[in-house]
This record gives sequence, C-alpha cells and structure tokens, in this order.
Amino acid sequence: MKVVVSKIDLVGIIGKIQNIVPVKPTAPILANVLLEAMDDQIILSATDLSVSMRCSIDAKVIEEGSVALPARRFFQLVRELTAPQIKISAETNDTAEITTGASVFKIHAMNRAEFPHLPDLAGTIELVLGKAILKEALTKTAFAAAREDSRFTINGVQLQLAQQKATFIGTDGKRLSKIAAPVAIDPALQSSYVIPLKAVEEMVKLLDDTEAPVTLSLAHDKVSLETGSLTLIAKLLAGQYPDVDKVIPANLRHRFSIHREELMALLRQISLFTSTTSNSVRFSFETGQLHLSAMSNEVGEGRVSMPVDYSGSKLDIAFNPFFFLDILKHSKDETIRFGLNDAHNPGIITDTTNALFVIMPMRLNETSEMAVQPSTAAL
Repeated sequence: MKVVVSKIDLVGIIGKIQNIVPVKPTAPILANVLLEAMDDQIILSATDLSVSMRCSIDAKVIEEGSVALPARRFFQLVRELTAPQIKISAETNDTAEITTGASVFKIHAMNRAEFPHLPDLAGTIELVLGKAILKEALTKTAFAAAREDSRFTINGVQLQLAQQKATFIGTDGKRLSKIAAPVAIDPALQSSYVIPLKAVEEMVKLLDDTEAPVTLSLAHDKVSLETGSLTLIAKLLAGQYPDVDKVIPANLRHRFSIHREELMALLRQISLFTSTTSNSVRFSFETGQLHLSAMSNEVGEGRVSMPVDYSGSKLDIAFNPFFFLDILKHSKDETIRFGLNDAHNPGIITDTTNALFVIMPMRLNETSEMAVQPSTAAL
C-alpha cells in the first residue's frame, strides 16, 4: 500500500472515528484502525464489535492495499505532524511507514486479515430524515436514557415505527423523554428498535443543524447511519423495552405555564441545599406562586419563590432538581407547560415542539415540612 493524503483531511476524519476505538479492547486487533487505499480514496474503519464506523477521504493512491495500525498512537502522530501532505506506505502486514519531508516514522502493524468485517446492511428498512430533525430527536431523548442499568434495554434510545411516524423514547425509570417525527414508510409498518447509547451519542456528533437528508437503515439486529462519506453501524440492544405509555398521565388536573429560565436559575440555587442522599426539592404550588425549598444537615436550608399561573388548591410535591434541570435544558421557548395531578404521580413538561417529558416525584416526609425521601415510584 502506498498513498499520499492531506494532513488536514486525515485529521478531520480522525476526529470523527477516534471515539469508536475502545479504551479497553476485548481483543488486541480492536485497538487498531484499518486503513485501506483504493479508488483514489483512503478509507478508515474502527470497531468495538458493538459500534463500527467507516469513513473515507480523497487521496492519491500510488499502490492499493490495506494495513491495521494502532489507532491512538497513529492518531497522535498524525496530529503532531506539520507537513501538509502525509505519505503512508506498507510493504508487509508487520510495519507501516509514515513519511513527511525528511521525517520518517515506522509503526508496528497487525495483520489486516484479523480486523473484523463490518456488518452487512442488506435487507434493511431505510428512513430518510433531515439532519436537524434526527439530531434533535436523539439529543432530546438520549439525556434521559439509563447508563449501565441492570435493565439492559433502557441503556439506549427506543425507536418505534408506526403510522408513518418515528417515535424516539429515552428513560432511566425516573424520567422520560419522547419525541416523534413523520417519516415516509409503509403505513402498515410497525416495528421497534433499541439503539445503544454509545451509538446515539456518536450519531449526534455526526449530524449538523441543517435540513440536508440523512439515511437511517434498520435491520432486526443492527442500525446504520449514512451521511456523506461516513457510515456508522451499531448492534441493537436485545430485549423488551418497557411500556412507557402506561406511566404518562392521560388526564391532568392542573396545567399551567412556568418561565423556563427563571425556574432553571432557582433550581440551580436551591439544589445547593439538597441532601446528598436524596437530592430532592419541595415544590409548593399555591395561587399565583411556586415556592421551592430544600434542607440538608450538611449545608443548611434554602427557600426561593417565583410567580406562576397556578390557580388550584395548595399542592406540595418533591422532585430531583437535577433531573428537572436536564429536562428544562432540553426544552425550548421562554415558558414551558407543566402538568400535575397530585404529589404521588408523574409531572408532565411540554413546549411548542412535539417533545414530551415526564418526571417522577419523590416522596414527601410527613414528619417534617422540609425533609423528603426518594419515592418508590418509577417509570
């Protein structure tokens, strides 16, 4: 293999593919990146066996071929080089030579044949979405997904296809986010997939805020995202995703507006006074007012208030302020709509988009006005 490539272009695709290389690979070959030179292109591939990426850039191919190089060392070297052009050559599977001007570097390589083949994408269902639409759907649901939960399937984002809509759902059992987008698919098609969180986060990095179309391909066990010269492929999570619709209240007794940024500011203030064991804030609603209060033996006590258009009877409920802040950060608009029934059931947060957020309450301790305990309720 002999190829000459632009350093700027190579650094660009390294920035996109580097996170796919596992920090603790289960096999030595997985710590490598596969370089292939063909058809006036250099193609880089990396995988951790669950998530894979393949990307290409134009290059001057003198001799076609391929080599597997230690990814992190190769990436570090390329970034440190100052020459505008880099020559990469490999006469055998054992060593690759990196040349720029008078500088020559030799890197030990591994046999290209050991590198895993990327999954076959034949027979997939293809969804075409705007980049901005898909990025928003994934961003607004991934934050609520679980991380390393024993219920394996919630460590990802569920994608439901039904009635020509793609519905994205993320939950960790204490909060939930749900957002839908129209897609051009067979009206009779109904299916469900769970995309692992690592794949979702890498997809978000590849998407920009434009309306340019992007293709999402789905099979029973894998998903791929194709945008330009990049393809990301991931194994889907196996198992049954929980039925989240049953925890979303159909009828709400109280619905009212709250100024989003003011509530965020107050939650950041009052969260400083929460207990490290409960992380709970009491929300006290009364006509025209919301009072937030928290107390901990380690720090002290805090109370703040803000106007709201609540008009029902006095209602006390407790929420985790950090979960509430996460939802508000992923909401839009100057004001959000908040819906409640009572102190024991979930709260609903919406804005002018079609996103819906659910947050579970925490249990109020009846023996103390300020103290709260974690609720046993969960999504």
